[in-house]
Amino acid sequence: MPDDAPLSEDQIRDALPADLDAAGYVGPYLFPNNNRRRIPAVLYWVVAALCIGLWATQRDGGSALVNSGFLWAGIGLAALGVYSFAAGWDLAVDERDALVAAVAQVGFPVGHASAQMGWRGIRSRPTWRLLLYSAENPPEKRGLVLIDGVDGSVVEWFVEDNPEDWS
Repeated sequence: MPDDAPLSEDQIRDALPADLDAAGYVGPYLFPNNNRRRIPAVLYWVVAALCIGLWATQRDGGSALVNSGFLWAGIGLAALGVYSFAAGWDLAVDERDALVAAVAQVGFPVGHASAQMGWRGIRSRPTWRLLLYSAENPPEKRGLVLIDGVDGSVVEWFVEDNPEDWS
């Protein structure tokens, strides 16, 4: 069969490339740290300094390209840099530590659990959201626990009898 011949429907297969296939991944997953937000903060400050510096040195030269927009852009980028730096919390609690804290809080043996990273507040403080089910089959209880990703404290929690019908 020539290489340029069209494929039949039997020969067409949809598959992920090997580097995107998570089924073959072995080992613990490392959640990205929020302190990486500080890198763009520094970049914002550098560009802000360039804008303000250009405005300060070229504004009186009658340049048609440098005007008060450079000043306002510099101020805006500097403010964005401050926010980005302030929101760059160091994620000190991983999902396993959060699960241990959540299990201690709910007071029942946990079977299935699910962890999700979320952010709260204007400074985007990282918070683990854990959904927990008791170890019985079917689970009799379920709980939702929010664990602070910076210091590991319990932010909020809720436990109830499992209302789901597992039959």
